[in-house]
Amino acid sequence: MVYQTTLNSEVSYTGVGLHSGVDVHMTLQPAPANTGIVFVRSDLPGMPRIEAKAANVTSTVRATTIEANGIKLFTIEHLMSAFYAMGIDNCLVLIDAEEPPVADGSSKVFAELMAKAGIKVLDALRREIVIDRLYRVDDGDKFILAVPYDGFRVSFTSINPHPLIGIQYGNYEITPESYLSEVAPARTIAYEAEIDALREMGLGLGGTLENVIVYNDDGWMNELRYPDELVRHKILDIVGDLRLTGFIRGHIIAVKSGHALNTTMAKLLAEEFKG
Repeated sequence: MVYQTTLNSEVSYTGVGLHSGVDVHMTLQPAPANTGIVFVRSDLPGMPRIEAKAANVTSTVRATTIEANGIKLFTIEHLMSAFYAMGIDNCLVLIDAEEPPVADGSSKVFAELMAKAGIKVLDALRREIVIDRLYRVDDGDKFILAVPYDGFRVSFTSINPHPLIGIQYGNYEITPESYLSEVAPARTIAYEAEIDALREMGLGLGGTLENVIVYNDDGWMNELRYPDELVRHKILDIVGDLRLTGFIRGHIIAVKSGHALNTTMAKLLAEEFKG
């Protein structure tokens, strides 16, 4: 049996949103059992709330967006990934903008904040999603599947036509220890030639070489933390997107998957294991 958890104390972080470029203050607060992860817009009248769950996903363009009660939050995947890996069931996320801070482009800061706050075990059982057969979502040459496994493991194959990146493969058992050392520090990545187009779309306005690793046809524009940092960040994203459906006991295997496929799998599992 596994019991639900929350944070032991309140922690805060201030930064800038990756896509919005807006300054944002975020506070993570302990919450009672069966609350889940709930975002609270502290800057709006009535402080409206939105649950971080798969059914509330409305967009996956360059980030995962949830929307309900007349509000939306986007680029939540890095924070949600840390919630998963650190085993946090319940938390109120007070935030005064539509996007969490990007920090350094990874989830390392968030995971460390949660570790600093400490974890409190609650007197309520966690309901795990135990994968009992193969579940699969395809989109052309991309796919994500879940198969039975006693634990939580993520395997990802990234296939990028750029010769600098090529094929990368990552395979990690997700525990707090392995996540903090092998996955959490992996940062989001951009191709320099795409940046102007993204900014014309209103995306990446808060991106800098301090929070995004950028490559061009000559090489990397900043120093990598790992030679395969791209695939590690892809795994970070999968963990965050699947946290929208809860905690999973199974092995997730993906090829070229992105937020769209990840959240489709989250919705599929949420529907299959509801009740």
